[in-house]
Amino acid sequence: MSDGKGAKGGNGSSGQTSAATPKRKDVRRNQQTLLDAAAAMFIAKGVEAPVRDIAAEAGVGVGTVYRHFPTRADLVIAVYRHQIDACADAGPALLAAGPTPHAALERWVDLFVDFLVTKHGLAAAMQSDSAGFETLHAYFLDRLVPVCTELLEAAVASGEIRADLDAYQLMRGIGNLCIGAESDARYDARRMVALLVAGLRAPR
Repeated sequence: MSDGKGAKGGNGSSGQTSAATPKRKDVRRNQQTLLDAAAAMFIAKGVEAPVRDIAAEAGVGVGTVYRHFPTRADLVIAVYRHQIDACADAGPALLAAGPTPHAALERWVDLFVDFLVTKHGLAAAMQSDSAGFETLHAYFLDRLVPVCTELLEAAVASGEIRADLDAYQLMRGIGNLCIGAESDARYDARRMVALLVAGLRAPR
């Protein structure tokens, strides 16, 4: 009797796990769709983009957005974590794809600039959640500084760039070049960043 109940319980648990797995995948897929849509709206309209616009971009109802992300701060944090992860994952992939470490660095910096553009307005959107902001900033550094370091070290090892470079300082410099770019049509932040990266080249 005891063995029979145990077997039955085991089968039931397995069935629940099997049924739950596709559901979890659906939830993750829906969240990814919402995050991609929100990121697109943040780029176009800033972090104060109406929820209805984000829902329309994702092809869902407004209620679905609030079900996944009850507050705007929740959505903002999730979007930036999503983008940080994408930027971090891109580094090794670009390095493996070549053609050179410096080319991989250039392409990664382009992605990093894309992230910084959407970062405009983050502090304002999270002004009531300073702890959340600090946690997100720490996550940003923990994920991206090592990736930038790996790209720089590979480019140094290949002899393409100078050796006296620090990933944090480079990222900080790029960030400073991007400040205010969205509000000044005469300023081309991408060009300035490209010149900065070109200037990393090792002296001939």
